[in-house]
Amino acid sequence: MPLDTSTYSLALLRLDGRRWNELRRLTAQISTQAAADGSSYLEMGNTKVICTVTGPLEAKSTSGNRSGGDRADVQVSIRIAGFSGVDRKRRGRGDKRTQEMQTTIANAFSQSLFTHLYPHSTITLSLHILSQDGSLLAALLNASTLALIDAGIPMRDYICACTAGSTSSYSSNDEKADPLLDLNNMEEQELPFLTVATLGDTDDVSVLVMETRVQIGRLEGMLAVGVDGCKQVREILDQVVRKRGTKILEGSQL
Repeated sequence: MPLDTSTYSLALLRLDGRRWNELRRLTAQISTQAAADGSSYLEMGNTKVICTVTGPLEAKSTSGNRSGGDRADVQVSIRIAGFSGVDRKRRGRGDKRTQEMQTTIANAFSQSLFTHLYPHSTITLSLHILSQDGSLLAALLNASTLALIDAGIPMRDYICACTAGSTSSYSSNDEKADPLLDLNNMEEQELPFLTVATLGDTDDVSVLVMETRVQIGRLEGMLAVGVDGCKQVREILDQVVRKRGTKILEGSQL
């Protein structure tokens, strides 16, 4: 069923009641799994993911000797639950879409983490997708950030991500289309969108992925809205970390 975008310009509200620059409800927890070195659970709207971090562990080759270079190797594994999407499609390890997300996340955190502090070691991120409703890559990046902080692995700053789109499709050729923040699954299927991640509260872009076509005149507005959304996400993630830190301090004083 095609997405009806005629209400965007009339009521200035989207189908789920949000304005163009509003995030969906974002909630998160850290230290959700005691057996892992670091863990997190995150919800962006109806998109729900779990992340666990193992390491840094000493990397060993098949011969039993130490392997790896002078920096830690960041490895990412993504598992998608069969019930997470509407189509109930089972994705194997060789799924192209999954491999692209794994590579994107690994490259982003290889640049952000202080991997030079852990030579000849491996940091493994295991991500489990429980529900999909848009902004999937952004949710995975945000959950990974929280889990790495919980694991105590030093990094330059938070990597915070969100999506931004446009109110009309590429075929409509509307240069005056308005940007949208944090698209849900229905909007992503019909509208052009991008996923952007920034480093902390700065405008430094660490991840930028766009898989749809859009006029160049609309790209700048979409990117500006996405960067502003990342700053909003950063505030929410920082509150989660501070709340957990306060709880730990209160427990140590008992």
